Amino acid sequence: MDLAMRPWRSVLYIPGSNARALDKARGLPVDAIIFDLEDAVAAEEKAAARTLLAGELAKGGYGARARLVRVNGLDTDWGRDDLAAFAGAEVDGVLIPKVGSAADVQAVADNVPEVPLWAMIETCRGVLNAAEIAAHPRLAGFVLGTNDLAKELGCRGRSAMGASLQLCLLAARAEGIVCLDGVYNAFKDEDGLRAECADGRDLGFDGKTLIHPAQVGITNEAFAPSQDEVELARRQIAAFAEAEAAGKGVAVVDGRIVENLHIVTAKALLAKADAIAAMES
Repeated sequence: MDLAMRPWRSVLYIPGSNARALDKARGLPVDAIIFDLEDAVAAEEKAAARTLLAGELAKGGYGARARLVRVNGLDTDWGRDDLAAFAGAEVDGVLIPKVGSAADVQAVADNVPEVPLWAMIETCRGVLNAAEIAAHPRLAGFVLGTNDLAKELGCRGRSAMGASLQLCLLAARAEGIVCLDGVYNAFKDEDGLRAECADGRDLGFDGKTLIHPAQVGITNEAFAPSQDEVELARRQIAAFAEAEAAGKGVAVVDGRIVENLHIVTAKALLAKADAIAAMES
């Protein structure tokens, strides 16, 4: 499935060193998996995790789920070996940590000739340079690292990061790349997760990164079009087609004006619903 057309509602981090979790992930109803070799793996386990993950990916069994590998940075002892191990066709993307500029993306692009590249935006410099990073021709998406960003900002609470989140979304939308929200740490707090998912969805994120399988159901529901939204989109498309046939440039649905721009949005919503249905089948 094309990366731009597939759903990205739920994107679960899985430690590359955890054999049981790597196997369990094959049966989880997530849209994508980030196989993590960076923060989730201790220094003494890095090499073993790389070998383990390469073997599990070679086995396959992850179905239609997008497979991204978060590698260690090129400024570490493990980054170049990570890139060499996962530059093949068995992954759908390489996620670069702590991207601060387009030059950071290019440094990885020079070592990985074909695999789509993704950028972790988790520093102040990365946010301020989001536009140039998003414009890199090899970049397929942003993943927001809100924990690291909050630490660097010294802020408290998600609302304090509003400007940073929106800058990243603006840059991603300007270049037509995927943009994924950061994690919600309190994995047992369903109400809090539901609220943060709603906030991310309304801001315009394509989906949310997750730290625990228990978060998947709520996230999938939040970032999928509701049945009411699907039905409204269909009625808008039908009403506008009827208006056009009558030589009119606008239609009215539920007391609201419907123009061509609304039809573009409605068709995109239906395409997303179809992609989710295909994914789940």
